[in-house]
Amino acid sequence: MKTTIAEVGKFVGKEVTIGAWLANKRSSGKIAFLQLRDGTGFIQGVVVKAEVEEEIFQKAKSITQETSLYVSGIVREDERSPFGYELGITSIEVISESEDYPITPKEHGTEFLMDHRHLWLRSKRQHAVMKIRNEIIRSTYEFFNNEGFVKVDPPILTGSAPEGTSELFHTKYFDEDAYLSQSGQLYMEAAAMALGKVFSFGPTFRAEKSKTRRHLIEFWMIEPEMAFYEFEDNLKVQETYVSYVIQSVLKNCQLELHTLGRDTSKLEKIQAPFPRITYDDAIKFLHEKGFTEIQWGDDFGAPHETAIAESFDKPVFITHYPTSLKPFYMQPDPNRDDVVLCADLIAPEGYGEIIGGSERIHNAELLKQRIGEHHLDEEAYEWYLQLRKYGSVPHSGFGLGLERTVAWISGVEHVRETIPFPRLLNRLYP
Repeated sequence: MKTTIAEVGKFVGKEVTIGAWLANKRSSGKIAFLQLRDGTGFIQGVVVKAEVEEEIFQKAKSITQETSLYVSGIVREDERSPFGYELGITSIEVISESEDYPITPKEHGTEFLMDHRHLWLRSKRQHAVMKIRNEIIRSTYEFFNNEGFVKVDPPILTGSAPEGTSELFHTKYFDEDAYLSQSGQLYMEAAAMALGKVFSFGPTFRAEKSKTRRHLIEFWMIEPEMAFYEFEDNLKVQETYVSYVIQSVLKNCQLELHTLGRDTSKLEKIQAPFPRITYDDAIKFLHEKGFTEIQWGDDFGAPHETAIAESFDKPVFITHYPTSLKPFYMQPDPNRDDVVLCADLIAPEGYGEIIGGSERIHNAELLKQRIGEHHLDEEAYEWYLQLRKYGSVPHSGFGLGLERTVAWISGVEHVRETIPFPRLLNRLYP
């Protein structure tokens, strides 16, 4: 019976055949332990010299790391293994030998591993992170589909920018200027006026010369937009969505979280509703904590966000930022024109902002005024202004950065491990 590692639990006591790669091995005089992987998971194969032909045992001892194989054996339950099963190997067929595999079980430097990212992905740790990433994506689609959202795909090449062009990658679109998208939001607002509740999931690009553990040049964003949703409605969707994703990962990725050594008790506390603190109160709090250099009107850096997050065991919303700090499209607070109806969601444990969202301006004259104040080309935003001209309604949305969310949930330190092939300030290879 041909199967996969993930499915072996269905065949306890039976002989199966698995196509796999040799991740690692160790052997004594009479027994060989083969660590096998097939993409669906990892399992230990045991070859006992007294139970197989001499040729098979010698083959087990001589196989090199990352050689591809067909292995056959009896599936056994194994309480010592986090996976719960092992394979008593009866035969081995080599498909393709691997010679001098560069990533050995010893320690390697980060730059070496990044240079070999195409191979580093095969390791148990990276496999676990990618499986958690996949579960976050899967549960995201499930959540928004269950909530009646329609998936819409905004363009990656744009002629204008939601937040100005200072950090955008410029390119030529035949004889016009174009930019790689930093957000699909403006297009998603148009889609929300047609379809009510929409979400997108795609790559975004920031030409930001940052080397922090939270930043990538190319990253993936989940961006919902909702017609007839005001500020409070928006926050409820965000906290419900994040809670749903966390519970899905806890349910479906226990083995991967265990592999990464993640403290799941911290994740189990993540249930809506989430605490909130206004920007005004955040400034006061930071002053009390000794961050006396930050003044009202300054943006928060990583140390400030971390200090605020440490006071809570759930993600925390920081709301009502100064108008001067935020993009042109955010709706002013009706009671204060110096702050906007926005919120950043800060993850616990020092992982920083994972969501930025707001109610959007729905008054055409105010939006036109804001475009002028930000020195943007009104002609380029004519279509966006028209959304306020033809049946404008209150509407809201947000963007969740996938890689930061993967880093937080999986507990890895740097976002470079949370995307298959990271694009960093000095890295475009492989």
